[in-house]
Amino acid sequence: MVIFSVYVVNKAGGLIYQYDNYVPRAEAEKTFSYPLDLVLKHHDEKVVVSFGQRDGIRVGHAVLSINGVDVIGKNTADGKDILEYLKDASNYPVSIRFGRARLSSNEKLMLASMFHSLFAIGSQLSPEVGSSGIEMLETDVFKLHCFQTLTGECELFDQNLKSALEVAEKAGNFGAGS
Repeated sequence: MVIFSVYVVNKAGGLIYQYDNYVPRAEAEKTFSYPLDLVLKHHDEKVVVSFGQRDGIRVGHAVLSINGVDVIGKNTADGKDILEYLKDASNYPVSIRFGRARLSSNEKLMLASMFHSLFAIGSQLSPEVGSSGIEMLETDVFKLHCFQTLTGECELFDQNLKSALEVAEKAGNFGAGS
């Protein structure tokens, strides 16, 4: 029962608060020989697996480190492009750690505004008068819960949010991946 993130969106759809409640990411590390048997590509300032799944490495996982050194976006720690580095046979064998990349600020803004749009459409299309819109969006990987409040921001918001997350996780009130 894990809560990954909390987003607070205003009535206009703007992201006004976001809190990441990180838990250890599922990661896979493997040593590869040349040529690399996975297809990697640049995607939104990261290098991700676009084809070929094996040994816990999945399509969509990002390159997190090379030879034990964390990568910085699309580059190795010393500034070389990851894809160019991996094309060079002299750099093998190479140990690569893969995992789910954290969302960028841009992706968080896009996620919040996209959900707000879905919420607004759901409210308007509902056959029930005065519908509150989407309450939960469920996939096979996560559940996204929507809670509405009439109150505004306060100084204790962060503390109360963290306390509420801890209580919810211990009580098991949310499905896996909420």
